[in-house]
Amino acid sequence: MAEPVESEAKELVVDTPAVPLDEDPLLADVQATELQSVPVTALVDLPFAIVRESGLLPLPREDGSLEVALREGADPRRLIELRRHLGQAFDLRRVTTAEFDRLLQDRYALGGSAAGLAQSIGDEDGLDALASGIPTAEDLLASPDDAPAIRLINGILAEAVRAGVSDIHIEPYESGLIVRMRRDGVLKESLRMPAHVAPVVVSRIKVMARLDIAERRIPQDGRIGVQLGGRALDVRVSTLPSRAGERVVLRVLDKQQAGLTLEQLGLSGAAADILVKALAEPNGIILVTGPTGSGKTTTLYAALAHLNDGSRNILTVEDPVEYAMDGVGQTQVNSKVGMTFANGLRAILRQDPDVVMVGEIRDRETADIAVQASLTGHLVLSTVHTNDAPGAITRLRDMKVEPFLLASSLRAVIAQRLVRRLCDQCRAPEEDSTGAAALLGFPPETILYRPVGCKACNGAGYRGRIGLFEAVAVDAEIRRLILGDGDEGAIAAHAFAHSPSLYAAARALVAQGVTTAAEAIRVSRAAEEPLA
Repeated sequence: MAEPVESEAKELVVDTPAVPLDEDPLLADVQATELQSVPVTALVDLPFAIVRESGLLPLPREDGSLEVALREGADPRRLIELRRHLGQAFDLRRVTTAEFDRLLQDRYALGGSAAGLAQSIGDEDGLDALASGIPTAEDLLASPDDAPAIRLINGILAEAVRAGVSDIHIEPYESGLIVRMRRDGVLKESLRMPAHVAPVVVSRIKVMARLDIAERRIPQDGRIGVQLGGRALDVRVSTLPSRAGERVVLRVLDKQQAGLTLEQLGLSGAAADILVKALAEPNGIILVTGPTGSGKTTTLYAALAHLNDGSRNILTVEDPVEYAMDGVGQTQVNSKVGMTFANGLRAILRQDPDVVMVGEIRDRETADIAVQASLTGHLVLSTVHTNDAPGAITRLRDMKVEPFLLASSLRAVIAQRLVRRLCDQCRAPEEDSTGAAALLGFPPETILYRPVGCKACNGAGYRGRIGLFEAVAVDAEIRRLILGDGDEGAIAAHAFAHSPSLYAAARALVAQGVTTAAEAIRVSRAAEEPLA
């Protein structure tokens, strides 16, 4: 709730006559003639650099009133200068630095201008002009460079970050260049441009990612480090030759996501207890399983953050390193020079680690080293690609890991999926008529929630995603089943008698109105036991 400016400040600014803006140190670059000629909404759009430096962000409301966000640690005396410029009363809202940065990004991101910018790129824009470029670490919102290709890419990135997009697909076809964005796991077309724009845009991206712009025959990978409204982003770039040109996929990695806790991921109840108990063990293997894009790496980072108290030496070998974590030694796989998961794991075991995180167990060699590391006093965290938690045990046995070693070393297996979360501002209850409720075991008259779409969720009906988890705690009975070559069904029957399966977790979220029945069925139905 906004709070009014303190009374002393109100009296001071109300009684202070307006002064020419060219004499005001904070607002010297705003023309005084604009005060009487522009509406309030335009007037409060101060230059980005001034707002960021001063810690004062004017935010007009729909009813015509005004509030000002004051960043923690900012000089409140600047309010007097801002009041002189605005010429009207305002409410004051004190915000944290993180909230101020988010408001700043929302206010100054390039909005829907990318489509218009695309039209301004002409055939005369050559590769030489693109190659002159801007520093990749420069803040995109504060960039003074108005080159059309740069402004277009800045606009695409700004819109993607503001919408919470995870991947940007830039796809050339004979008919034109299409930009699609993956939001909450679903791809949607966001921009269509003329075909001649494709080489200009792709070349500009390759320059920013330090790739070879002359090489169009082979795939290339790179990274772009950018700042957007004070928010640090890491953009992974992948190019792939295609019939109509080079396809580009940009994966947007928000470094703020590296700070998520297990609770924020949606991990709770019995599954959370199993994982936390396993993390408290001095040694052993903890596996996280699921398909690509299910959030396995984010869960591992949350687990590392749980362990990262300064008393342990934590080392990782990843492909690639997605988020930088203070206090954690991170090594990237480089197969071109022989730095594989297995070789990297061997090397970091000579660095006196307490906790080791291996990005993925892909082969028998890596699995054997991970098992040996766990048996020699290390806690090993890793991922395996399987559909469910019991399947991870079978997968390791298929890699020829000896059952007695597996039974001794494995501590817990977590399987996960991501489902879209219904927008809590526009979701609507309705009696199910599609049969989805029956597939989840609900009575036919059960009231479920459906997506509607509003301004808060950009008409999608969903806002963000939440994790579904199932956990297998390796107790004496599970060890007996592993040693006796028990199948997945027997392992699942015992494990899920004490904790929910993916199917049960999905069903619970539907009953709570967090997601829809269709979403729950999409991610959990295929691997579940038949309904009674």
